[in-house]
Order: sequence, then C-alpha cells, then structure tokens
Amino acid sequence: PVDPEKVDRMINGIVRQLESSGDQEVPSDKIGELVMEGLANLDSVAYVRFASVYREFREAKDFEEFIGELQTSVSD
Repeated sequence: PVDPEKVDRMINGIVRQLESSGDQEVPSDKIGELVMEGLANLDSVAYVRFASVYREFREAKDFEEFIGELQTSVSD
C-alpha cells in the first residue's frame, strides 16, 4: 500500500507543474506522461499497471519491452 499522503503530494506536484506551464489547455498525453513519471517515483507496480493501460499494451512482448526499458533506466 502507498501512503495516501504521498499520493496527494504526487498529484499536487503534477497540478503545480501544469499550472506553472501557463497553458490554457493541456493535452491529455502531457498529463499521462506526468502521471507515469510520478508513479515511477512512487510505486513501481502502479507505474507498470498504469503504463499498460496508458500505452495500450496488447501482448506479453509489450510488457517485456517496457520492463526491459525500465530495468535499463534503473541500472543507468
């Protein structure tokens, strides 16, 4: 389980980033990327679950590629 306070901080951080951009309209893909970034720092399982829906994984190889990218970025 993730501490609800940490989730609130993540959400507030995303909102602040969007507000500080000054844009009147924000594309949904920008929001999705910010959520993925926040989840990556918060909970790896939630990150992978969100990514699977957001990036529309269709096959097991999609997961394999994503996890491979994740492992590469963590080891750098």
